[in-house]
Amino acid sequence: MERGNHSGVSMFILLGLSDQPEQQRILFFLFLLMYLITGLGNSLIILAISSDPHLHTPMYFFLSNLSLVDICFTSTTIPKMLYNHISKNRTISYTGCVTQVFFFSWFAGIDSILLTSMAYDRYVAICSPLHYSTIMTPRFCAFLIVLSWFWACVNALIHTLSLTRLSFCGHNEIPHFFCDLSVVLRLACSDIFFNDMMIFTMGALTTILPFIGILISYIYIFMAVMKISSVSGKQKVFSTCGSHLTVVCLFYGTLIGVYFRPTSTHTAEEDTAAAVMYTVVTPMLNPFIYSLRNKDMKGALKMLFMRKSGLTI
Repeated sequence: MERGNHSGVSMFILLGLSDQPEQQRILFFLFLLMYLITGLGNSLIILAISSDPHLHTPMYFFLSNLSLVDICFTSTTIPKMLYNHISKNRTISYTGCVTQVFFFSWFAGIDSILLTSMAYDRYVAICSPLHYSTIMTPRFCAFLIVLSWFWACVNALIHTLSLTRLSFCGHNEIPHFFCDLSVVLRLACSDIFFNDMMIFTMGALTTILPFIGILISYIYIFMAVMKISSVSGKQKVFSTCGSHLTVVCLFYGTLIGVYFRPTSTHTAEEDTAAAVMYTVVTPMLNPFIYSLRNKDMKGALKMLFMRKSGLTI
């Protein structure tokens, strides 16, 4: 399928977050700092989990994969944004834009399914502790990881291929800092009804259903916690689940708000503000949320730093 048959536009212009030079400089250093924190923080999570045998459990296996995906997720959009600022060239090729849509959709889908897998792990651990080792086997956990990558790839391919069938007749300015699917669709000259339907149907399978699964898991967890008579026992459960719930609210709240409304009702400012939350802020906060509220992670990170500095306990 030739691209030329579907698009009269060879490149798009990413307008970014601001057209004011002073604001652009501030935003550049701010996003660079957040990107570095995201990469460093999530890399430390992966290193801490891989180096501590006590953390070789399903929950931390999923967390290390989530950290890896978050690094890839931010790397899909932020480096291009920073490069455009340095080069003073805001353009992105048609092929580059479509590629960015694919990888952005792919890693967002993996995030969604991984968060669901982590919720299921907590449900089994708290509601069926005697069966935990027989249910959450290494083979089953690996299956969930492979499933998340495969299904998210299928979802991304469907959105990307449906995008390439559209015509873009001339208007090529994207009021965003990356090629966000919902924003790019508004530039099309073709009818985007099919694309909107794909966002709602495939998005329901990749985002809404996993989100409902998480809610159901935590309803059962909450009911199980209420039966615990020990206050310290309740606090322990809430401390292990609180981090995950915080990330879930940040990720799904903004993602659903952008993609599960009709495209015509969106405004550029709303899309951009929400996108900053789930593409930059949430991946950056994940390491802090999971480490500061988790004694095991804090201990593993302490051990990692002491090992790297040559100290002994």
